[in-house]
Amino acid sequence: MFTALFDHIQKFITLEPSEIDILEACLTISKVKKKEHLLQEGQVCNNLYFILKGCARQYIINPKGVEQTLQFAVENWWITDYLSYHNTTPSHFYIQTVENCELIAIEKSTLESLLIEIPKLERYFRIVSQKSFGAAQMRIKFLFTMSAEERYHHFNNQNPEFVQRVPQYMLASYLDFSAEFMSKIRAGKV
Repeated sequence: MFTALFDHIQKFITLEPSEIDILEACLTISKVKKKEHLLQEGQVCNNLYFILKGCARQYIINPKGVEQTLQFAVENWWITDYLSYHNTTPSHFYIQTVENCELIAIEKSTLESLLIEIPKLERYFRIVSQKSFGAAQMRIKFLFTMSAEERYHHFNNQNPEFVQRVPQYMLASYLDFSAEFMSKIRAGKV
């Protein structure tokens, strides 16, 4: 049932069977329909979400009232609002399912207990956080150093299957241009 999560963890650390049992006892799988919010701006984020199946995104609504996608998460990726989660402060973000999802939500108090019982999980979550932070840094670099067309082609080359899964307006907002401009790029009119 939790094989995907355990396989992901085992890429970075080795868990003993007894530790897997402890972890498994704390986990539940939730099925969430497409377009449901896991978090809304102003709420305190109390969960880390591991995507077993489907796709979710983190976004803001900018001052013009337009959704701006900051991050996507697909199978075997984590998504949360780290600042709200760690500081127990209201979130500045929304987290929404893009597709029907199966996910594991780990509450902060549960994770804190698990980190005491299974200290090596601290290393796993540190690595996950570092990889997430590194990806965010690269995204910022691409926004500053690539043209809109270059960003689209780079993203498409790196994630060809992903481009087909995500609504084009969400992908356009993630790449920081309009859906209309995305249509021109895809049609080769840029």
